[in-house]
Amino acid sequence: MENDKNNHEEEHHIVSYAANLKIWVVLLVLTWLTITVAYLDFGNLAVAVALLIATFKAGVVLTYYMHLKFDSKLLTILLLITVAVFSTFIILTFFDYAFR
Repeated sequence: MENDKNNHEEEHHIVSYAANLKIWVVLLVLTWLTITVAYLDFGNLAVAVALLIATFKAGVVLTYYMHLKFDSKLLTILLLITVAVFSTFIILTFFDYAFR
């Protein structure tokens, strides 16, 4: 019974305070970049630039704070497929809106 319990235990990853602080600083810098970009004139690309920065920030959160970096590769692949499908629908929506 004890051996069976050990086979099903998940390995816990403890992220150091220094690593969490670095990730937090990266997210603060990306947030500052988002605010700065909002004041610049990118014309029709403004939304695309904002979405690109937001996507990168979401990737950082998923990777480190939600511990996707330490999970199985299958979960990463499933997430990437989901993001690809969602992105396709967003891009198709923008094309529909742009060519009306």
